[in-house]
Amino acid sequence: MNDKVFTKPIKKQFEFDEEVAAVFDDMLQRSVPFYKESQKITEFFVLKQLENGGIMYDLGCSTASLLLNIHRKLKHEATLIGLDNSEAMLKQARKKCEAYGAKVEVKYADILEYPYEKADVFVSNYTLQFIRPLVREELVKKIASSLKKDAIFIFSEKVISHHSKLNKDLIECYYDFKKEQGYSEYEIVQKREALENVLVPYSEEENIKMAKSCGFSHCEVVFRWANFATFIAIK
Repeated sequence: MNDKVFTKPIKKQFEFDEEVAAVFDDMLQRSVPFYKESQKITEFFVLKQLENGGIMYDLGCSTASLLLNIHRKLKHEATLIGLDNSEAMLKQARKKCEAYGAKVEVKYADILEYPYEKADVFVSNYTLQFIRPLVREELVKKIASSLKKDAIFIFSEKVISHHSKLNKDLIECYYDFKKEQGYSEYEIVQKREALENVLVPYSEEENIKMAKSCGFSHCEVVFRWANFATFIAIK
């Protein structure tokens, strides 16, 4: 289903409700530059890291597309767990998992409070940016403490630049991308206003510093397009 969420006037802040969930896969493809490519890189590292009998958590799993792709490519047994706090998203995820007969667990959960088992991989696709900065580091610390030694955390985030002109240009570059995907100027403005104070991005440097200060020995960017980046952090 095509994303038409912001073709009408908004009356609330952005949330992952039924309306968004119904068009979310299309929204991702048209709103996140090179989304498929960043997901392929994520899948590559997950499959390299995930051992037989291992555990992977996808935080903010939405409609479970990543988990399903990994499930299809796995050559051995592993536990794939997706967590989300949107029942609307999980409803779509469960439908997809059932349709593919996939052995994937998707659960309604608060990722800040969930009792994680020791895992091989954590993934977070554009989820940290929706966690309030005051508690974001606490979540990353919890992720680090829940990973085995040398295990990995792969996360994708929208990023900002602290150079004012460059940041403005990066935003303009992104809006040009969205126009090329068929979004109107009106839809772009509507979504920007809906996300105001809901999505709070860090810079590339701030994300790396956060990971290192929260228990990871190394963190770097493995994919970036303008103001979108995919990071890998190693325990």
